[in-house]
Amino acid sequence: MNLLQALAYFFREALVGLLRSWRVSALAVLTITVSLFLAGSFLLTSGNLARAIASWKQDARLTVYLADGVDAAARDRIAERLAAAPWVEEVAFVPAAEGAARFRSAFPSLAELVEDARYGSLPDSLEVRQRELTSTELAAHRGWIAEIGRLPGVETVDDDREWIAGVATLLVVVRALGSLLTGVLLGAAIFTIAAVVRLTSFLYRDEIAIMRLVGATEFFIRGPFYVEGLLQGLAGGVAAVAALRAVHFALSSRVAESLVLRLVARDFLATGEVAALVAIGAAAGLGGALASLGREQAASERG
Repeated sequence: MNLLQALAYFFREALVGLLRSWRVSALAVLTITVSLFLAGSFLLTSGNLARAIASWKQDARLTVYLADGVDAAARDRIAERLAAAPWVEEVAFVPAAEGAARFRSAFPSLAELVEDARYGSLPDSLEVRQRELTSTELAAHRGWIAEIGRLPGVETVDDDREWIAGVATLLVVVRALGSLLTGVLLGAAIFTIAAVVRLTSFLYRDEIAIMRLVGATEFFIRGPFYVEGLLQGLAGGVAAVAALRAVHFALSSRVAESLVLRLVARDFLATGEVAALVAIGAAAGLGGALASLGREQAASERG
């Protein structure tokens, strides 16, 4: 029997085994599906957040909101003070109406905040574009912001980089939590698949004994079980990606209206990420089969 014939035999016997124990096989596939769906969800969320953070960093600005009644001369003096800093590249005046229009465009779901008189209105402001800071400039930059905030005619100072750093910290937490939960669930999936493969091998114990008596190699005997675990993991990976795509498709119509969805679910996984999820599922299934049959061999050798 050549390699292709052996592989065909492995797949045929694996399918028969899956059908004979379809209930526990379905449980194994479901476990893999849930774990990889969770992993894909965290990957989708963190990937979109990472892209948003990269975009925000490029467009980050320091906004100096002016107090009511500040005249043009006072405004120019504040602008000159801002422009004198070594990290400032450009200072631009933003009238209140333009600032409100930008806010409505960026956050349509929060437009009421700048349209309803109960919440007040955005004041005139000075928008400062800065270059990337070096590590030695960070302390001086913080002191400079505090000084600007105390200038006459300045209401408050808002540095985009502060809240961007907070979101970046959140991204690290999301990735760490996703990795931890995915690892735990994948461990459970491997254990489940190992139990399924061991049960299937028990059902075939008589056939396996006969094959050993007639001189069949261990690889030929175990091949179908390896393929069975691989197919279970592969099915779980494909099901997880399909479920994740369906959820993303259902949410895509609401992305434009929701700031949160725009941040975490704007783009779907890249092709390489999808392939990686499916491959992890297949590897987990194969790993479960290897672990199960390895324990069985060790037990038989001790016996």
